[in-house]
Amino acid sequence: MKILVPVKRVVDYNVKVRVKADNSGVDLANVKMALNPFCEIAVEEAVRLKEKGIASEIVVVSVGPAAAQEQLRTALALGADRAVLIESADELGSLAVAKLLKALVDKEQPQLVILGKQAIDSDNNQTGQMLAALSGFAQGTFASRLEIADERATVTREIDGGLQTVSLALPAIVTTDLRLNEPRYASLPNIMKAKKKPLETVTPDALGVSTASTVKILKVEAPAARSAGIKVGSVAELVEKLKNEAKVI
Repeated sequence: MKILVPVKRVVDYNVKVRVKADNSGVDLANVKMALNPFCEIAVEEAVRLKEKGIASEIVVVSVGPAAAQEQLRTALALGADRAVLIESADELGSLAVAKLLKALVDKEQPQLVILGKQAIDSDNNQTGQMLAALSGFAQGTFASRLEIADERATVTREIDGGLQTVSLALPAIVTTDLRLNEPRYASLPNIMKAKKKPLETVTPDALGVSTASTVKILKVEAPAARSAGIKVGSVAELVEKLKNEAKVI
């Protein structure tokens, strides 16, 4: 079984994000970048399937600038076999990324695609679902448990009402939730080995995909500073303020 794992380069979750002075976007100058945490979970799950003898090859892919090779090397150090970078300097939306991944799925023919349910920068939670629609694959989103047997994937999903278990015919697409696993740390020997693993670079044009977007970002603003709270002397005063000032009752 071949597993394809799309990963994304994002601002490290420990970094406080700053908006550019001209409000054109997020300031990435001298900012630490990292592998999206949900993508780490996806890589870990693929590696565990390989360790169980279920998967034979893990291919990681990222869409982004040349600097995204750093995150691909991280994924290789975690246990992936080879990597593909779809190099693009443009700000791509979820649909454009899904189209690029669809072209790569057609080329690689994986039996399973595992990706994070969302990226911590855009928080769109769209790419996995869009890829499933474009490819016609079965999908299991928000996975907290994944089992592969008899050419089927059994996915336990986290939903508003609790847990839902679905059985999917392969090939399938699975998006990972936080409780699926605990990602491992890359060891120094594996980091050194990752430098020698194959990393292929392709362009959207080479895949025959147009990434033109109909969405334009007009302005990016930091959230308004939270105002200080107040103390009230009685329940009656609290009710009065909720009714007349906050207007929530």
